Parts: sequence; C-alpha cells; structure tokens
Amino acid sequence: MTLASRLAALALIAGFASPALAAPPTPQSQYADNCSACHQTTGKGVKGAFPALAGSPLVTGNARVVTTTVLNGRAGMPAFKDDLSDAELAAILTYVRSSWGNKAGAVRPSDVATARAAAKAGAQARGLQAH
Repeated sequence: MTLASRLAALALIAGFASPALAAPPTPQSQYADNCSACHQTTGKGVKGAFPALAGSPLVTGNARVVTTTVLNGRAGMPAFKDDLSDAELAAILTYVRSSWGNKAGAVRPSDVATARAAAKAGAQARGLQAH
C-alpha cells in the first residue's frame, strides 16, 4: 500500500468518525450528565432528598434566581460556576424551564454571565469587609 493510499484510507475513516465526535451535546444530554443523578431524568427529584424541578416555582420563576442557585449551589447542591460555561448553563436551564410541563422563558448565555459577574463581585465585596 502506498503512502497516498494509506492517507486516503485514514481520511476516509476520519470522515466517518468525525460527525459522531463533532456533534455538540444537546441540552437534554447536558442535563442528563450534570443534573439527572439527583433530580432524575423525569425532573421529579427524589422525595426527601432532591427537589423536583417539574412544576417548581424556583425553576419557573425569576430566571436570575434559578441561575444564581445553579451557579453557586444551595443546601447540598453543588455549585456549577467552575464546571460549566455560560452557554452550557443557559442551555441546561432553558431545557429545565421548558420540560416536564414547565413553561418558563429561555435563559441566555448573557444572563448567566451577568449572574456570574454579580456573584463574583458580591464575593469580592464580602472579602473586603473588616473582621
């Protein structure tokens, strides 16, 4: 086999593999990877342990509140501010706010960036307080 035919074969194989590797994750798959272990794929949570997201006033209410909660964590929930980008968090939050009968508006990456900046500024301000 010549070098040219080897390269052509590798290019052909790479062409078949690329679409599967290049496909970006969907909001549903991002939710499954980051949230469903606790809140379940159904959004119903686990009674007494992890709250339901389906029909939750926190989820369907003010987008800034749920965004800040997911960024910073709350009552045993991990903070995702260091793990997910603004676009990833916006996609997951939009998915949650529009799934399982929820009918709340989308969250934009710029909304997450604003909440992230506000949380960072608040943390810096608290660090400057006299002890």
